[in-house]
Amino acid sequence: MSGQAASAIATPIDWKKHLFLLIGIALFAGVYLSPAWPDAIDPMGKHFPLSREAKGALAVFLLAGTWWVFEVVPIGVTSLAIGILQTMFLIRPAEKAFKDFMDPSVLFIFASVMIGLVFTKTGLTKRLAYRMLAIVGENTAMILLGVFVVTAALTHIMAHTAVAATIYPLLLSIYALYGEGNKPTKFGKALFMGMAYVAGAGSIVTLLGAARGAVAIGFFKDIAGQEVSFFQLAYYMFPVGWLMTFLLWGFFMLLLKPEKKSIPGLKAKAIQLNAELGPVTRQEIIAALVVGTCILLLALRSFVPALNAVDKTAIILTSSVMFFITGIMGIEDLEQVPWNIILLFAGAMSIGFCLWETGAAKWLAVNWLVMFKQANWFVFVMGIAFFVMVMTNFIMNVAAIAISLPVALVIAPYLGVAGEVILFASLMTAGMPFLLLVGAAPNAIAYDAKQFTPGEFFMFGVPASILLMAVVALAVFFIWPLMGMPVTVG
Repeated sequence: MSGQAASAIATPIDWKKHLFLLIGIALFAGVYLSPAWPDAIDPMGKHFPLSREAKGALAVFLLAGTWWVFEVVPIGVTSLAIGILQTMFLIRPAEKAFKDFMDPSVLFIFASVMIGLVFTKTGLTKRLAYRMLAIVGENTAMILLGVFVVTAALTHIMAHTAVAATIYPLLLSIYALYGEGNKPTKFGKALFMGMAYVAGAGSIVTLLGAARGAVAIGFFKDIAGQEVSFFQLAYYMFPVGWLMTFLLWGFFMLLLKPEKKSIPGLKAKAIQLNAELGPVTRQEIIAALVVGTCILLLALRSFVPALNAVDKTAIILTSSVMFFITGIMGIEDLEQVPWNIILLFAGAMSIGFCLWETGAAKWLAVNWLVMFKQANWFVFVMGIAFFVMVMTNFIMNVAAIAISLPVALVIAPYLGVAGEVILFASLMTAGMPFLLLVGAAPNAIAYDAKQFTPGEFFMFGVPASILLMAVVALAVFFIWPLMGMPVTVG
């Protein structure tokens, strides 16, 4: 018997993987083949039926969620299954199911990843990492805090996806100095998961952090007839965004305390390595100028009407083209793109649009929110925040807000709840999907470091989400009223 054949025979069967593979299939079959489900009925008496296609969307949603969390196949392959199931079971036609795989948001992720690859290739990230370490010193707790603060601050002026893509290679350089190679460690988990979590926390503070804020404010103006300004949003979100940032630092220091309290000699080594890099190279200057210009244009979109008409994906994709035009990148560099992560986000977009277009998401929202139509105002607001938090882990946070805000704002006056508190509580939880990798691009980018599994991300995401809900409760009941936000009406 050949060595190769013997090795194949000796490979143990992963029963856990096969179990969850079958559980996902069983959930899909059980929901898809079940009899028709009752209509959802909103407080105005309007019926929302669950069509065969919508029930199929829920079935795909359950299968994908199970396979993603337990990684029964590579996460990008699960995404392909999402498109296949929609098409094979006539839930949505192929031109819709697979078109979402090249949605502008997916290309935005691609461009963000390319920026990270360029920063790594040119050595710009090492230069930034070494200078940062020279400032924060050798204490691992302070290194984590420094990374969290820089990440959160950057999301105030640029999209959290672009921030994650920019910070990610810097974190790789920092972790390389930890002395454990590529081996997963508590410090590595805290560093990369923490970056993803904090990118979400920081992104709620201004309209520049993510698209969800502008969309939600637009809905609020149309339904409630009230305008929320850029600075009004920042005023109410700044304290809670930064409170979450520092609490998340404490959270990771408690649950994933680094194995090493400090890295002796790190500061001197960082200064030495920075000196060895020599003067800034032409490629570093070009990369910084290209990326800096794109970030500036993205930031100006909120203030310059002419630029606002240009989609953000087109702006950031320009950087990818420029990298090849200037010769920084070559065709061989395309082999370094983590296509597993790109496919993961593509599948998330496909299932999100599927739930939205079939009406399944609306059906879920109405069924959930009408349960609170007789509740205390505080319970009602927390119920909305919780729904948005759960849904934003599976579908686009913009869609999660779009399906819940209209229903919530209709119910609110009957319970004496002010529309503003619903808007801000929803925006808070929509920005922090801590449970699934598909909840936000920074989650997927952080996963590429291979420091944690999807299951571990979910496991730590549960207490992190409980922490988030506790901060939402504190904001709704104490912080925002103290700052002058109306939470109840006459």
